[in-house]
Amino acid sequence: MKILVSLAGAAVLSLGLIGNAAAADGKSLYTSKGCAACHGPDANTPILPIYPKLGGQNADYAFNQMKDIKSGARANGQSAAMKGIVAAISDDDLRAIADWLASVK
Repeated sequence: MKILVSLAGAAVLSLGLIGNAAAADGKSLYTSKGCAACHGPDANTPILPIYPKLGGQNADYAFNQMKDIKSGARANGQSAAMKGIVAAISDDDLRAIADWLASVK
């Protein structure tokens, strides 16, 4: 019985780790959440000159900008277009995207 409980516990823990690993994959989140559609697949080739290049941005800056757009604290520039997109993205996923953006050269 102890073995069965231990195996069940290990399975539950591994599922949690898989969820965290998925949340930490900022590049795939960037693509799947639609960011690449406007900012380019490499985060540095936006489809319009008014959209910012995001690659290489400081992670904390990018994260805070996305959170401010999500909350409505930032409502300038293209924030209205972004608000609907970031509204459906968790803060953990926004952090993962921001961390990935910071790694892009």
